Order: sequence, then C-alpha cells, then structure tokens
Amino acid sequence: MFPELNNILNTSPDKFEQGQFILVSDSKTDGTFLIHHFISFYLKAGCRVCVLGLVQSFSHYSAVGQRLGVSLPQAREKGQLVFLEGLRGSLDVLLQDGPIPDTAQPLGFLRSPVPELRGLFEFVQSSLSSTEEEVAAWGPPVLIVDDLSVLLSLGVSPGAVLDFMHYCRVAVCSRMQGNMVTLVHNEEEELGDEDSELLLRSLTHQSSLTLQVQGLATGYCRDIHGQMELRWRGGSQGRPGRDQVKLFQYKVQDKGVSFFARGTSSAVL
Repeated sequence: MFPELNNILNTSPDKFEQGQFILVSDSKTDGTFLIHHFISFYLKAGCRVCVLGLVQSFSHYSAVGQRLGVSLPQAREKGQLVFLEGLRGSLDVLLQDGPIPDTAQPLGFLRSPVPELRGLFEFVQSSLSSTEEEVAAWGPPVLIVDDLSVLLSLGVSPGAVLDFMHYCRVAVCSRMQGNMVTLVHNEEEELGDEDSELLLRSLTHQSSLTLQVQGLATGYCRDIHGQMELRWRGGSQGRPGRDQVKLFQYKVQDKGVSFFARGTSSAVL
C-alpha cells in the first residue's frame, strides 16, 4: 500500500467509498504496481477480496504483498482472499481430455467454440457472496482483475468482455455495495488495436475513477519513471457534472512509490 497515493485519493483503509469502479490503464509502461497497491489496501481494510490473476502467479503477488506489509497466503487461509491463478488454471483446462462446457469452470471459455465468460462471472459471484457470519467478519467485497486485456488476446470478443464487466459491476458495486479495480493495457496507440480501444473507452465511461499511467515522452529517466493522470468521473458518487483531473509524475521504489506534482520534480520539468 502506498501512503502517498492514499493522500492524493483522500482515502484510507479505515475510510473509503463503496460502490466504486476503479479503472487502471497503462501505455508504454507497466501499471501493475497500482494493482499491488489496491490488493494490499483492501486487505488491510478488512475487505473480502477476489483477485483474477490472469498474468502473474500467486507467488509473484505474494512476494510483492509481503514487501507492502500484507500476507496473501495468510489472507487466503483465513478466507479473506480468493485468488484465481490464470496461468495454472489455463493449463489445466487446455490439457484436460474431453469436451468442457463453458459454465463448468472459470476458464472453460478457453476451449469453447464461442468464448464467453459466464463461468468466470459465476466464479466471481460465488467467491464474493457471503453468509451472515462472513458479512460480519469482513468488510465490503472487492473484485480486482489483472489484467482484462489478456482476455482479448485469448479470443474473447470485446462485447463478451464488456458483458462480463457489466454483470460484475451490477453484482459487486450495486447489489453488494463493494468495489472493483481492473487493469487494461492501452495498446491502441502503438498497435492500432481497435478491440483494445473499444474496451478501454467503454470502461472509461463506466468508471468512477480512472488512473492512467504513461511512460515519459522523453524516454527513460532514472529519477522519474512516468506520469499518472487521475480522473474522477463527473456525476459519479454524487460529484459535480464535470470531471476532476490531477496529474502527477512518479518514481517506483522497492517498497513504495513517490509522487510529484507535474513540474515540481527537479528531474523532469
């Protein structure tokens, strides 16, 4: 968890807004450090967290979480954390003999003639649905996806991904009054990827808050690694109709991230 980012967002594990959909996007850099922040943030907040780890292994997230002051194995043992390890699960699906119905398991779409994400949604819904005892034990449910762009590369259509996100928002943000965080790579500028552009634009309009991470236009810099635009969507969470925007430069360190208001760092003007 990065205290400086919490200060910028005016939030803390003890006090945060519910029903939010937070969209993280990156371009010409890696925005995964923000996913690690939100995992540690919501675990420290006592929330029940479901992570769809479609890119990295559980051991990777666990190692980073330890540096940020949270134990993912302990959280999983207590039932606070549900982790879908996409890399391992995909191999199990692809190497299994016989036909697999799409709804049989979360990653069953990998062998479906028409890939859809019904099984993945059912996994999310069952993971975050709580008994009365669990509701009393944990805070609001949280869904974190790293990263949604992988589904496009696996043959899932943008429409199916957007349907999946719509049902997740209705279930998690509206019905359960929890939060969602998802990462999407912005590859459109470099690759002309229309599917990625459609996905990113659609999710941006649906989000409460977007954190857009970009590499520096001047290229590599030892003291500043990139810039981040934070945009609170107008009309969401009772805010005024106009978007609120803040722009920062940042440097990723071993156990945290330093943020600088644009133009205030001595490294980059």
